[in-house]
Amino acid sequence: MALGEFDHLVVSSATLSEGVAFIEDLLGVPMTGGGDHPLMGTHNALLSLGPSAYLEVIAINPDAPDPGRARWFDLDYFTGPARLTNWVLRVPDLVDALHRAPDGMGMSVELKRGAYAWDMAIPKDGRLPFSGCAPGILCWKGAQPAPNLPDQGLRLTALDITHPEAEALSVALAPLVADDRISVHAGAPGLSAWLDTPKGLVELP
Repeated sequence: MALGEFDHLVVSSATLSEGVAFIEDLLGVPMTGGGDHPLMGTHNALLSLGPSAYLEVIAINPDAPDPGRARWFDLDYFTGPARLTNWVLRVPDLVDALHRAPDGMGMSVELKRGAYAWDMAIPKDGRLPFSGCAPGILCWKGAQPAPNLPDQGLRLTALDITHPEAEALSVALAPLVADDRISVHAGAPGLSAWLDTPKGLVELP
């Protein structure tokens, strides 16, 4: 059984510019890269978290047509300030991972953005299980964004997940990922990441 690996953090925002400003102000480094997701009607900006991980700011693209389906990461219902809303694992075999994942992770969808192509499990209603605390799951086909982003010295040191059903979520994650940086605790649904940055350790709420 091949476990998944942490791939990226997802910061949702009402507008892309608002989300980028939030991250750049919080972390003190400029975001680079990103583009459009025509199938989802969204666009993003990226920031390296090392050679195999990154942070994504994502928002509905106001210039894109309605995708005719629920957007991923529950973006159709996003309100409030930009914040950490989701996290994503990469797996070597998406079909196999979905057999081991909790119900509601979605069906495999083929996606492409520029030079990048991947399959990703997307729930029909756009909402991941455990109030969005369960990870998105994808399988890259060829090139990945992380190695091609400028390394500005940021690293994920911890991802804290809280949920009222913490034990059930921990059981659901066990067949998918083993990463000492990821912890699950009882509490209101939410995510918080700690990042090592050039200005010190910073919490991303």
